[in-house]
Amino acid sequence: MFFNKKQKLTLNLSLFTVFLNLGVAIFLSYYVFANGPLILETGAWKAPYGIILVADQLSVIMILAVNVIAISAVIFAASSVTSNMTQHYFYPLFFLLIAGVSGAFLTGDLFNLFVFFEVLLMASYGLIIIGGSKHQFRESVKYILLNLFSSILFVTTVAFLYSVTGTVNMAQLGERVAEVEQRGILTAIAILLFIVFATKGALFPLYFWLPKSYIVPAPVVSALFGALLTKVGVYSMLRVYTLIFSHKLELTHTFFIWVATITMLIGVIGALSTSNVKLIIAYNIMPAIGFMVLGIGTFSAESLAGTIYYLVHDMAIKAALFFLAGLLVWHSGTSDLNKMGGYIKTAPLMGWMFFIASLVLAGIPPFSGFIGKYLLLRGAMDEEHYWAAGVGLLSSLLILFSVIRIFIGAFWGELKEEPKEKVRRSGLAASAVLIAITIILGVGAEWFYPYIQSTADSLIDPEIYIDYVLKE
Repeated sequence: MFFNKKQKLTLNLSLFTVFLNLGVAIFLSYYVFANGPLILETGAWKAPYGIILVADQLSVIMILAVNVIAISAVIFAASSVTSNMTQHYFYPLFFLLIAGVSGAFLTGDLFNLFVFFEVLLMASYGLIIIGGSKHQFRESVKYILLNLFSSILFVTTVAFLYSVTGTVNMAQLGERVAEVEQRGILTAIAILLFIVFATKGALFPLYFWLPKSYIVPAPVVSALFGALLTKVGVYSMLRVYTLIFSHKLELTHTFFIWVATITMLIGVIGALSTSNVKLIIAYNIMPAIGFMVLGIGTFSAESLAGTIYYLVHDMAIKAALFFLAGLLVWHSGTSDLNKMGGYIKTAPLMGWMFFIASLVLAGIPPFSGFIGKYLLLRGAMDEEHYWAAGVGLLSSLLILFSVIRIFIGAFWGELKEEPKEKVRRSGLAASAVLIAITIILGVGAEWFYPYIQSTADSLIDPEIYIDYVLKE
């Protein structure tokens, strides 16, 4: 904040910080998988009386993914963040966003989850408006108003839950809700919380705010939003509906499956309905969220493993695609696919990277998207949700079609117009890092999968989490 007029110094400080964060995240991940969850009791107040932070297997996987995205974003920012953006506190807001997202993944307290949601939202309000264009202002107003509504509903629902159970500690909530088998008003509270998380995650019918609000800021901000913000909503569902509200599956989780299936269809229809390159990528966030919520609704060890695998995969590939879309728009001078063509001649590396990223997104083997989708669809089939699995397969084909047409339209054929600027190397480097990670996650699935399955097994048995937090 104090060096906002010194762009190079601010960038170097940011690079140092994100690599330091990644080192801490790697060590934390190693420690947790080797020794079990790590509990931090703030102010030395024992759970459930004080605020606690819990680094369990799911949390550290998410923290590790967040810090990889953060490094890629700072690399991309090296050539894309202008001095004007730096002076308007892009980097402090960026780190505030990372802090809010990380806090949401680590908190063991439902009210603190709300607090960290507000931290990341405050940062996003600043990031979405940097640049000051008319389009940004219009979409940011819509984005802020809807998030204010969901925040009011969130804190009200937490108050209801506290009045019924007498606690907001997640482990103690899991214990007390299990004692009464989620009877009466608790199921209603579970549905209200789902509405909050569905708004944050852009599930049907609360998705309308997302596509345009995610394309109006700078590409690096769009990538951060697409990779991180909706995933906090999915993580919250994964945590709350495995640890606390997992006793009325026939009602709550069946509802999740229906919503997830409709969200997949709406998302791919939106992606097919536009010729705006950025909008195509933004709409493709929705079917991915639908796949993940399908895994939560199916509620088996295999489907939850699929959700976690797909969640990590989608964070990386969405950021890469938003980076590549931003590079393509800068190179061509337009976001209209109909005005592009032939850029494989002027930017071959970017073109082939976009092609590989498209295959990864659609779930073509052997990439990471295939592993996650295979686990999710097999889990749905095993639980006899055949119609949801069928919609998932159809949406995968349509996702592939929606992004491949960018590759064909923008890079193939004759050159329609001369490029407006050269492709930025740091942007390609940031995209390459993330695409390489998705390839490694796919090809090396045999090595990564046991850790993911172990995490899913711990989610299926909430007593593991409760014992660590309350009975140490």
